[in-house]
Amino acid sequence: MSAKIAVGGKAPAFRLPHDGGGEVSLADFKGNKLVLYFYPKADTSGCTVEAMDFSRLSPAFRRAGTAILGVSADPLAKLARFKAKHGLSIMLASDETHDMLTTYGVWAKKSMYGRSYMGILRNTYLIGPDGKFACIWEKVKVAGHAEEVLAKAKEL
Repeated sequence: MSAKIAVGGKAPAFRLPHDGGGEVSLADFKGNKLVLYFYPKADTSGCTVEAMDFSRLSPAFRRAGTAILGVSADPLAKLARFKAKHGLSIMLASDETHDMLTTYGVWAKKSMYGRSYMGILRNTYLIGPDGKFACIWEKVKVAGHAEEVLAKAKEL
């Protein structure tokens, strides 16, 4: 069941396996800002550009006291290959069960070329140090997105 996702609302807890081994949870970022971005599929054109943009800007995000976590339903092995192939510096997490994706409202019915299927919506959430949603971007257009998120993170 999807939680109520709205600016000012409390971000739902999660625990996911990540590309470096081990698990990552929302609690790991308590007291810090977090960019939580969801992408449909590793190593596709839009997802690659988005991940590379966030990686390129990761030092500026760190200076702004903001961590970055990308989440997809891809298996960990695919995430590791994706990260290595493109030299990504951001953490990637996997939700193959779709539980967290559903909770965050990004596992949804999509359609392409007249065919309906379940997939991940390209949404980004900026979570403040208080654990609440500070800003939400839905149906993200990749070009310039990471810069826009960084500007908002600096404002918090």
